[in-house]
Amino acid sequence: MLSVRGRAPIRPVVEPVAAALLRVGISPNTVTLVGTAVSVLLAVILIPTNHLFAAAVSIAIFTAFDLLDGTMARLRGQGTKYGATLDASCDRITDAALFGAIAYWVVYHHDADPVLLILTLITMGSSQVISYVKARAEASALKVNGGLVERAERLIIGLIGIGLQGLGVDYALYVAMWLLAIGSVFTVVQRLYMVAKQPGALDPIAPPEGAADSSSINPDSAPKSTGSADSNN
Repeated sequence: MLSVRGRAPIRPVVEPVAAALLRVGISPNTVTLVGTAVSVLLAVILIPTNHLFAAAVSIAIFTAFDLLDGTMARLRGQGTKYGATLDASCDRITDAALFGAIAYWVVYHHDADPVLLILTLITMGSSQVISYVKARAEASALKVNGGLVERAERLIIGLIGIGLQGLGVDYALYVAMWLLAIGSVFTVVQRLYMVAKQPGALDPIAPPEGAADSSSINPDSAPKSTGSADSNN
């Protein structure tokens, strides 16, 4: 939701920074890799060691690199297919590190609370599925834009949750994970519905390489011959 509507308000801040990075010769892909590497390190070091507020603030700063790399590519006049693939892949890595680190914290610093752990794992798994639905649909030339809980919402709610928890606000992470688990599952269903309603969604596709086609499984579906296979003429 925010990824669709939230770019315009922050453009005046992001574009000058992106332009400055381009002027000094830094590429969008470099920004993607650096932002991902630092975000992952911060998540897997600070959260498991119970530095939740520091983790929330620092991860928020470096995940902002996700805004810069795309803006840099657009300002340069050419985004690439590889750059888009790299960016999407790095987003999945960062998300997995964040929610995996939260799950670790729940186990070792929060008495392995079963409800909170399950909510965190649901969020971690469904966040990957949300992104996969979009990627798989676009590979089939179908458009999927928007959704209730996209990556921006996941990061904002998750980081606010661990930040407030780190400041001693009881149940802050509980509230965040309930919102994310329910919202993420809803978004999976929502995106699948979007795909189902796309023109061409029910068009047949070729079987994968090596798989039997329908004619070999069901002979009745094979084209009929116009002549007799057992002619005595």
